Amino acid sequence: MFLSVFDIFKIGIGPSSSHTMGPMTAAVRFLQMLRDRGRGVQATSLRVTLHGSLAFTGKGHATDRAVALGLLGYAPADLDVDAAEQRLLDLSQTRTLRPLGLPPLAFDPSADVVFDYGPPLPGHANGLIFEAFDADAKVCLTETFYSIGGGFVVTAAERAAPEAATAGEIAAWPYPFDNAISMLRMAKESGESVAAMKRANELVARQPREFEEGIERTWTTMSRCIDRGLALDGELPGGLRVRRRAKKILQQLEQERGSNRTQPHFASDWLSVYAMAVNEENAAGGKVVTAPTNGAAGVVPAVLRYYLDHCVGADPARVSEFLLTAAAIGGLIKHNASISGAEAGCQGEVGSAAAMAAAGLCAVLGGTPEQVENAAEIALEHHLGMTCDPVAGLVQVPCIERNGIGATKAVAAASLALRGDGSHFMPLDNCIEAMRQTGEEMSTKFKETSLGGLAVNLPEC
Repeated sequence: MFLSVFDIFKIGIGPSSSHTMGPMTAAVRFLQMLRDRGRGVQATSLRVTLHGSLAFTGKGHATDRAVALGLLGYAPADLDVDAAEQRLLDLSQTRTLRPLGLPPLAFDPSADVVFDYGPPLPGHANGLIFEAFDADAKVCLTETFYSIGGGFVVTAAERAAPEAATAGEIAAWPYPFDNAISMLRMAKESGESVAAMKRANELVARQPREFEEGIERTWTTMSRCIDRGLALDGELPGGLRVRRRAKKILQQLEQERGSNRTQPHFASDWLSVYAMAVNEENAAGGKVVTAPTNGAAGVVPAVLRYYLDHCVGADPARVSEFLLTAAAIGGLIKHNASISGAEAGCQGEVGSAAAMAAAGLCAVLGGTPEQVENAAEIALEHHLGMTCDPVAGLVQVPCIERNGIGATKAVAAASLALRGDGSHFMPLDNCIEAMRQTGEEMSTKFKETSLGGLAVNLPEC
């Protein structure tokens, strides 16, 4: 039930948390299973089969590459891009893995990552099966994993029977809220903010210094990602020939700053360019922070940078409050619905990110817990029904611009909530449930398979 701020905000690489980071993590876990179960000495080769959305958009999301990187021992958070590229090249030539603690394993990335375009596996739209074979080509170990969004990975058994928190664990958390109504009740009873309650829960498992360093590392990574995206230009990889635009837009905004040529919506353009910078970096496979996913990674950093650079009275000391509040909302959405585009469509990705960012901004601008909940609800409500239909399976069109628009919606939602007293018609919990139901009813064509929507309506030129 309890999701840490560092579960919601994971440092990793693009272009996708569910299609890149998740499969990479699954590969690392499978190798560890081989070691732990003492069957590694029998295994001589490996095969990985991608199912559902991982198959349909796996090439565009670099899922095959991610699996190979994981089998080479790389985890998303500590990937050395230059060293990894060389090892991938070596693997393509030798077709042999040499994992620590295991014998050499035959693995040809071009043949042993299989794309199965049939029906998805029963547990989730993002499924992949790892198989280890012995010298007689018999399976000596197999495991099914599901990449359930935001870089989270579970085995089939874990998906079928998730481990519930014990009464002792729940009692250890000062504020064990698992929905918005309990969050607001605990805030009222304690007199604490959402961020303060979230922080108290975090400190059950880690020391204050470790927590503060983690928050600083998270925001530093987000901020550097914005800066890299604003500094680079050229074409993004993947074949669509989409050009980076953030750098040029930034130059235009800087030229117009302070002039009499700026329109009232000038501030919104800053929001958009910050978000687009992040998602251009994500599309290029750069280092990003899931917020709560890679496809939606630009919204929260953009709104936080907007607060720091453009809002009157902004205080850098409140970065932690922003991220904790946002993570609290993200945790509620993941616990009660989904943050996976393959499961809920983009309402679960950019919609969730906008709700998180709206809540964070509302909090640091002085909002009460009731106003924070209202801000999150407004932002999520106005993303309901949004499909995930990436062109060519790449996290570029419409994903990059969609983060910019999501950021502007988040700011508008926070502003509306601050104009009221927190009372409103539709509770956040009901909105989250509506999102879950909408995702369940949504056609698979519109849930990260690139089989419908924009993905099949391309320019005829």
